[in-house]
Amino acid sequence: MTRIGLFFLIALQAFGQNQYPKDYFRAPLNIPLQLSGNFGELRPNHFHAGFDFKTQQKEGLLVYAAADGYVSRIKIAENGYGKAIYITHPNGYTTVYGHLQSGYGAVEKRIKSEQYKAQSFEIDVTLPPDQLTVKKGEIIALSGNTGGSDGPHLHFEIRDTASEKIINPMYFGFDALITDSKRPLLTNVLVYPLEEKAVVNQAKRPVAVSVSQQDDGTYIAEKITASGKIGFGITAVDYDNVSWNTNGIFRVATFLNGKRDFGYQFDTFAFDETRYVNALLDYGRYKRTGQRVQKLFAEKAYPLSIIKTGERNGMVEVNSNITQNYRIEIADFSENLTRVFIPIEYAALPAKVTEVPITSNYKVKADKETIFALENVTVTIPPNTFLKDFYMDFTVQNGQLHLHEDVEPAFANMTITFEDTITPEKDRSKMFIGLRDGKKVYYYHTKRTKNAFTVYSKYLGDYQLFKDAMPPKVKIDRKIGGKWISQQQALTFTITDDLSGIKSYQGTLNGKWILLEFDPKTKKLVHHFDDGIVAEGKNDLKLIVTDNVGNSTIFETQFFRSQKP
Repeated sequence: MTRIGLFFLIALQAFGQNQYPKDYFRAPLNIPLQLSGNFGELRPNHFHAGFDFKTQQKEGLLVYAAADGYVSRIKIAENGYGKAIYITHPNGYTTVYGHLQSGYGAVEKRIKSEQYKAQSFEIDVTLPPDQLTVKKGEIIALSGNTGGSDGPHLHFEIRDTASEKIINPMYFGFDALITDSKRPLLTNVLVYPLEEKAVVNQAKRPVAVSVSQQDDGTYIAEKITASGKIGFGITAVDYDNVSWNTNGIFRVATFLNGKRDFGYQFDTFAFDETRYVNALLDYGRYKRTGQRVQKLFAEKAYPLSIIKTGERNGMVEVNSNITQNYRIEIADFSENLTRVFIPIEYAALPAKVTEVPITSNYKVKADKETIFALENVTVTIPPNTFLKDFYMDFTVQNGQLHLHEDVEPAFANMTITFEDTITPEKDRSKMFIGLRDGKKVYYYHTKRTKNAFTVYSKYLGDYQLFKDAMPPKVKIDRKIGGKWISQQQALTFTITDDLSGIKSYQGTLNGKWILLEFDPKTKKLVHHFDDGIVAEGKNDLKLIVTDNVGNSTIFETQFFRSQKP
């Protein structure tokens, strides 16, 4: 890189960091901060939108407001962020606190009030600025493990309030709390032939590249022999000084013969971009092996704002006897840098490793609508659902649609329709289209018009019409029928459904609606007596659990409880 180019890059980074206040936000926890997930980390179908702070492998830690502001949104959901609180600040930013066990004080009181008003555990409420104000350092919640969390932690975000774009919290001074002097670690380099005539190291499939690490931390790869259009991919992770686990990388840039060509940097992005993680990844390899290879090229441009690329879109033309020099730079937020040098040499050698032969007659044209029909199944694929043309494995056998293997990422909904003229009308209300993954069936909301059943999906795979005639199962964890349970603090049930899944649950005590909190991970449904609905003495409990096609189970019992000390 020239001195002018290096100065420009440093100046650009400094500008990005200096536009955000460094000392405005405090840490949301009063423990040494450790990350279990950082900003932009590659997750299934999304980039991670904030920081995941470890909570010492337990729930119930105090969570503090990062700055003065007001609670502008309360969102309680069974999945996603679980119990989440949003605080809007007067400086134009909003902080988000997710996977909470509960709110605290006035915040928890408002959450319960809104849930009872809506008669729903799941709520999404926006609040005006004058109703629930908080001060910097005020306790707002207890940390938890709710929603789509795999273990106790606090999810923390900083968003631009006006645009709702998520911003890397490191820019707000958190880099001083999470120090990092370690270079990113390169774990793999792949090279891809990107056109029919391309050959790489005598292969027409992606191949791994051997690299050796030097004393100064740089990597030098073996010479690539190739012809035609090729591209590169990497797997890499980062470590900081305090977290002791791998994190995602902050910045990648590629250079061909010294000229910058392709790269990205996790500064900020919008939520409607986040599914394009599946375009940045080698999606097929990830689905088959679990390995997250980040592609350093784009065969077709896609709308992900963090990507910066030249006219070649990261692809390298190897069509002469001139040796080319390819360089990859991988950096973390603290500017610890790892460099990879790869020499590329033209060689018109025949391929010894060939492509897998294509046997399908069905081809998807990425820029056109595609309609496939076979027997009683029709699949409609809108234009630009996929980023490339490919042959699709499309079959229908014994009532099951095989819609390719889930190795090509879709960015718009496909329409899948099954016709059924055999099932009696009285049974059709219990039918749905599901995605089968081994023994597991994923329910899809199914629209029915006479004999036609239709769903919308972004996933390739195996689909089938299912009939669910079995109601959910309800089991109370501790038998209470006819008993005094004055020392018990809550009612706990386990609710399950064998096929279509749980859609709703409603409980009453003496005819009054009660709040029931459901955790899909454990299948536990809980009512806490401190809500104040339980009566002195005799109580009649009724619980109705309904699955996604309308089968219901009613659980009723009677118990006794004294509220007196």
